[in-house]
Amino acid sequence: MSEFPKGVDRRTVLGGLSALTLGGGSALAAVPALPSAPVGINIIDVGGALALMQQAFDDYRTNNPKLVSRITYVKAPAPELASKIKAQQDAGRSDLDLILTGSDGLAAGLEQNLWLKIFPDFAEKFPNIEQNYEPAALNLHKAQGAGFGTVVNYYPSGPLLEYMPARVKQVPTTAEELLAWAKANPNKFMYARPTNSGPGRTFMMGLPYLLGDKDPQDPVNGWDKTWAYLQAIGEYIEYYPAGTGATMKEFGDGSRDIIISTTGWDINPRALGIVPKEAKIQTLKGFHWVSDAFFMCVPKGIPNDRLAVVLDIMAHVLTPKMQAYSYDEGYLYPGPAVKNVPLSLAPQRSQEVIAEFGRPEYADLIANNPIELPLKPDKMVVAFRKWDELVGAKRKR
Repeated sequence: MSEFPKGVDRRTVLGGLSALTLGGGSALAAVPALPSAPVGINIIDVGGALALMQQAFDDYRTNNPKLVSRITYVKAPAPELASKIKAQQDAGRSDLDLILTGSDGLAAGLEQNLWLKIFPDFAEKFPNIEQNYEPAALNLHKAQGAGFGTVVNYYPSGPLLEYMPARVKQVPTTAEELLAWAKANPNKFMYARPTNSGPGRTFMMGLPYLLGDKDPQDPVNGWDKTWAYLQAIGEYIEYYPAGTGATMKEFGDGSRDIIISTTGWDINPRALGIVPKEAKIQTLKGFHWVSDAFFMCVPKGIPNDRLAVVLDIMAHVLTPKMQAYSYDEGYLYPGPAVKNVPLSLAPQRSQEVIAEFGRPEYADLIANNPIELPLKPDKMVVAFRKWDELVGAKRKR
């Protein structure tokens, strides 16, 4: 549970505060009182965060029976999220209370004005959150979340090449070498459609740094080299899967020899046996990390009793003890978004997986390469559309 100063009831932490008018005429909202009877909470996951955090949500339910009668979990593809939420809001319904999403679903919801603003409106529910976040997670929280998305898990992401050393004798070390390799080995390189793939969008956003494009944060006017490169390498890609899982399966069964990966997508499928343990990773010359995160978003229009519980849940899962679950089996390595969450705090299974399937070189790569922010949500939506038009439309999905 989130901590408040001694003697302060979490139900009324904002009760005595005056509303402060913000830009645009909005005002700080009082945190609604926690309900007198338990409520049911519905959580939808469109990015995979439940793989890391379901235990933390279950922990809240177990320890707060007077507040939560049940937590129901729903999963859906990220591209379906915004239309699903909008349909409910247009119908005056509020079936979903908490959204777990990557940058893709966050951006789509922001474009359609679907999310409730959490910061600074309910900031008192999250004391010292900026001081508690890891620096890169804080950057994502501010720049990407923009007050509407609260970072729950963070990782430096990629883009990384993942390859099978037995099948790739000369590993590409530059973007140009990767293009030449793909041309010489048609249909053996793959990445997934960026709008529903962390590695896919990380590759798309990482290329402007690798290629020295004019403006890595402007996919319209600054990515001439990137779009040309993606079109060129696309000539040697059989198709673009709808999600990352398919790339891992085809890599594991030998259909593909090089795929785009991230730290978590490298570790976790090897731990699960989907990808052979002996797979290796490679960065390309000019490599910059493009960080990524899972965010918690709250749809507009949910009743105050459920909103009060949702805010309390959000604060709960940001505590160090709950954040330690996010080490999981390396799915979003390292995973914790807040400080002071050592691996030793994680469940024993997580410690064993990281010890066996983690890579010692990650510490050096994270420490000694720039960690960039992904595109801002509005620019990300534009980039997804341009990729679909310029690149994806050239191949069947």
